[in-house]
Amino acid sequence: MKTLVIGTGGREHALALSLSRDPHVTEVHVAPGNPGMAAIATRHDVDPLDGHAVAALADSLGVDLVVVGPEAPLVEGVADAVRAVGIACFGPSREAARLEGSKAFAKEVMASAEVPTALARVCETPEEVADALDAFGPPYVVKDDALAAGKGVVVTDDRQEAVDHAASCGRVVIEEYLDGPEVSLFAITDGVTVLPLQPAQDFKRARDGDEGPNTGGMGAYTPLPWAPKDLVTDVTRRVLVPTVDEMTRRGTPFRGLLYAGLALTSRGVRVVEFNARFGDPETQALLALLDTPLSTLLHAASTGTLAEVGLPAWKSGSAVTVVVAAENYPGPPRTGDVIDGTEVADAVDGVDVIHAGTAFDAEGRLVTAGGRVLSVTAVGDDLAEARERAYAALDYIHIDGAHHRTDIALAASRGEV
Repeated sequence: MKTLVIGTGGREHALALSLSRDPHVTEVHVAPGNPGMAAIATRHDVDPLDGHAVAALADSLGVDLVVVGPEAPLVEGVADAVRAVGIACFGPSREAARLEGSKAFAKEVMASAEVPTALARVCETPEEVADALDAFGPPYVVKDDALAAGKGVVVTDDRQEAVDHAASCGRVVIEEYLDGPEVSLFAITDGVTVLPLQPAQDFKRARDGDEGPNTGGMGAYTPLPWAPKDLVTDVTRRVLVPTVDEMTRRGTPFRGLLYAGLALTSRGVRVVEFNARFGDPETQALLALLDTPLSTLLHAASTGTLAEVGLPAWKSGSAVTVVVAAENYPGPPRTGDVIDGTEVADAVDGVDVIHAGTAFDAEGRLVTAGGRVLSVTAVGDDLAEARERAYAALDYIHIDGAHHRTDIALAASRGEV
């Protein structure tokens, strides 16, 4: 099978890496990819938001499967363009991707499907924002209705900060605060069959101890030794299947990766958000433990044959991913800093160094080119060993001004969650 992965980030590098190790895959292409993918895939300089260009590339390469990684191309309808030329594509249509593209739409779908989620109000004026903040009280949860690269959410006790964030966004969704730990549960679906993956947990705050501003994700781990034993079964029955069925009822079947961000509250499971693609950085950890060939799952979802595949199989052990971010991230990151030590880190037993915001400068040096620069993923017999390997590898990497969290999966490895 020939495959083409669309995107530039860590999620796409992890997808391409998994496909490159897949016994059914003969070629891996990426568009446009990043420097870290060059060793495992052929890069093509194509705009990932240009559906016609992506479809033309896929056609010219004769690929059997296109995998659209990021949310923005999905919301732009890139998957539709690929399917229009008769090539299997993993990723929802433009209409179905509205589950991520509009938080207000996602709330509407959840209400129709009777999916448990936070009470919320959609607000477009300062008066509506003020009323909603007063109604729900602190901590205030304010979400940009549109795509915001994982950074459109503010959770704060400071009312003025909430007001200011709403003003900067335009239309927002303001909702009640949900207590309890958060969990990411992905499901692969062809619009009928829904196959959940194992749960993961990511870390959104920039600093140790869940301090600092919200980010696109600073690390993740899987599996979750503390999660309820029936979590996957319960969420599949109450959240994933009803949502997929509701999308089909609306005439916009969801085919691809449905990501449910969950809060395990004192009142039970509640959906925090939906995404329409693999999450980053959870994907890096999950794919490190996936035993079923990735191409089998993605191609079956793209061709309506997922019922023939069965639930994914997993390797034993644990996986931990730690993100290395550029100076000032999640604010405007400083770019152009030289990156040293990735090859040595990648050689650590059980470790993969995944590229995201990297590039080559005019002198051919690997440099920073984005906020989240690298993610170091390690597997081990348990979380403690996976953590030890990930942080040992991180010690070899040097980037001026870069930062990373030192507590990814720490509490879980100690049995403190």
